[in-house]
Amino acid sequence: MKRGQESKPRLIGCAICSLLFLLCGSVYAQLTAKIFHVGYLSGAWPASDTERSEGIKLALRQLGYREGENIVYNFRYAEEKLDRLPLLAAELVRLHVDVIIAAGGGPVIQAPINATQTIPIIMAGQGADPVSAGFVKSLAKPGGNVTGMTNLLVQLGDKRLELLKEAVPKITRVAVPYVPENATHSLELKEVQSAARALGVTVQTFEIRNGHHFDEVFASLKKNRPDGLQLLGGPVIREHQKRIVDFALKTRLPSVFTSIEAVKSGGLLYYAADLADTYRRVAIYVDKILKGAKPPDLPVEQPTKFEFVINLKTAKQIGLTIPPSVLARAGQNNSMKVRP
Repeated sequence: MKRGQESKPRLIGCAICSLLFLLCGSVYAQLTAKIFHVGYLSGAWPASDTERSEGIKLALRQLGYREGENIVYNFRYAEEKLDRLPLLAAELVRLHVDVIIAAGGGPVIQAPINATQTIPIIMAGQGADPVSAGFVKSLAKPGGNVTGMTNLLVQLGDKRLELLKEAVPKITRVAVPYVPENATHSLELKEVQSAARALGVTVQTFEIRNGHHFDEVFASLKKNRPDGLQLLGGPVIREHQKRIVDFALKTRLPSVFTSIEAVKSGGLLYYAADLADTYRRVAIYVDKILKGAKPPDLPVEQPTKFEFVINLKTAKQIGLTIPPSVLARAGQNNSMKVRP
């Protein structure tokens, strides 16, 4: 046999060995690839939180994270029972998740802060000022293990009243139910009352401590009918949102909400940060953390896009004609929508 012919089997054998080595290396890399564990804490019910949780998951999928392949989600819902939040946060810590998404207001953020000083916590749209609430040292330099988004839910209270006044110019008295135990409600009420003075509107406040108080408030509103209704955020309001929407429709009362779901189900107006943009930016925070970034190095972001939604079906049902100027603004701004 010639020398060249002898070398062919050796070359083929080397090639096969190299291929097997590469295949084995690839399989090993897949088996040892990092699977990230993301904790998700919410004060809401799973069904009412679907838009937010699925929105964040979709945004992470677009960043390359595939559930079951390189990421696992651990969801915990307090189902409007805020006293359960510390226990649920502690469960996520015991699971040694890589990051916790705090999907809610103050109590939802405070619970994981109390449970861990090492696992990164991403705020998914905290309504109140996170600095004054003590969650971060400053927006630019959060410090500690907390960063994320603040949706300015509280600070937009004055803008919601302004839009309600523009949509219904004859308004002079607006009813605002609030929960005394909710610290953000007190802050938002100050914003609303300040705007009311400038707009020549009187604000009527009604204390809500539990579901039974809504019956008393509804009875009072029927007896001393205001011109409009402004709703704040929070679990108590959200839990009874359908009742509030139904009451506003039945009594033909113009209303403005902090929840897009309320307007989808029959509320008149909605104004808040653009939720889709918020979910995308929360996912970016998670991505950066999973790639090694530290919370103190990631400034807290404020929203730059907002949504103004008008339910024209509701306007017609309560006998209201929205001024052309308000409709024109909705038509000219992509962040403002008219829902038929």
